[in-house]
Amino acid sequence: QVQLVESGGGLVQPGGSLRLSCAASGFTFSTYSMSWYRQAPGKQRELVASATSGGTTNYIDSVKGRFTISRDNAKKTVYLQMNSLKPEDTAVYYCLLNDGRDNYWGQGTQVTVSS
Repeated sequence: QVQLVESGGGLVQPGGSLRLSCAASGFTFSTYSMSWYRQAPGKQRELVASATSGGTTNYIDSVKGRFTISRDNAKKTVYLQMNSLKPEDTAVYYCLLNDGRDNYWGQGTQVTVSS
């Protein structure tokens, strides 16, 4: 079955960096787009970044130039490099697989940006 396991979250000061990882199993990773979402307290979950199987990437405006999504198909892992973090980036970050029929979510990893 599909499994997505995020890691790499934590507490970081404003201006700092974190790299999130999402290890995937149970499907042919290389053939699907993968996405990172986040959900801040009291807010709806929002798409942060996505990477297609061909490597095309997209970002929401608020993270452009600061976050980078990448994928290693051999390791079946998608990453989110987050630089110049701001307090408003504080959220639980989730990776998502949509296989055309269902959405599969990981358990999430908490990112807190605070001094």
